[in-house]
Amino acid sequence: MKTEQFDYPLPKSLIAQYPTPERGQSRLMVVHRKNGAIEHRSFQEILLCLSPGDLLIINNTRVLPARLIGRKETGGRCEVLLLPQWNGAKGEWKALIKGIRGTTGGSRISFEQGLEAEVTEIKKGRAKIRFPDPEGVIDILKRIGHIPLPPYIKRSDEPSDRDRYQTVFAERDGSIAAPTAGLHFTEQMLRLIKENGVGIASITLHVGPGTFRPLKSEEVEDPVMESEWTEISQKTSREIEETKQRGGRVIASGTTTTRALESFSNSEGKVKPGTDYSSLFIHPPYSFRVIDGLVTNFHLPKSTLMMLVSAFAGRDLIMKAYQEAVKQKYRFYSYGDAMLIL
Repeated sequence: MKTEQFDYPLPKSLIAQYPTPERGQSRLMVVHRKNGAIEHRSFQEILLCLSPGDLLIINNTRVLPARLIGRKETGGRCEVLLLPQWNGAKGEWKALIKGIRGTTGGSRISFEQGLEAEVTEIKKGRAKIRFPDPEGVIDILKRIGHIPLPPYIKRSDEPSDRDRYQTVFAERDGSIAAPTAGLHFTEQMLRLIKENGVGIASITLHVGPGTFRPLKSEEVEDPVMESEWTEISQKTSREIEETKQRGGRVIASGTTTTRALESFSNSEGKVKPGTDYSSLFIHPPYSFRVIDGLVTNFHLPKSTLMMLVSAFAGRDLIMKAYQEAVKQKYRFYSYGDAMLIL
């Protein structure tokens, strides 16, 4: 397939620059795969779309304020986006750097509050940098770091983003982007879902820089996904199997959750517990082994996420749904509205 087949026109005015005033106030488009029907609801009505015995699976990763504003030795400004490593490595952090000109290996970058880092390696905008106190980097980020909002949000991060660009169930530090489908859920909504007999289980996938990046290759099959650290517990694995056995549906909250579940599954649809790096690229045609439903946001044209939802619902139905979303002026991307595919 051609990457162009996953393109669509989108007015810039529909790209959400801020979240809704209150969490959970977004709209919800419900897309039915069996008959192609499309419903327009509020996100709070997702409770009506889930049935007792279903299992909702969420991604409990937490976004790190991993963007640092610094000064090079030349005096020029630069931006450093740290890429968390979860393989036990200490000392050095991988990073993306903007304003790289004049920076070489051995250069130093100064940040706020007297913090400095050494660039140990640099190539094509990617670097490795070392802080004087490797063990305290996370604390440093939480003190002076900025939330790494996606590039289509054309503003600087604000204090409110520390809360709103984070799910209410975020527990484990490690992402540089939010699992955005989860941003719509409130604690009250999750409580009502449980009271309605729907189970809730969690996985962890730390979202990296490759997840939301549009593809540049012409052929869909060409790209290689960047690997992302993933963990699925024995408890979640067992709950999925029990749900399947009783005829319930497994509903994934987000494409990150979907990729984690499908990456850890076998041909029988059983999900193995464990920890590994996931680099599964899901695109049409793909036979899903685990999920029966998907909560997701509206995605960038020609992106791997657009291809994943097209693999799940069918490209033609997804294109129809996106055309309808534009017509009905849904809000797009990370802070935008939601879609439920059943």
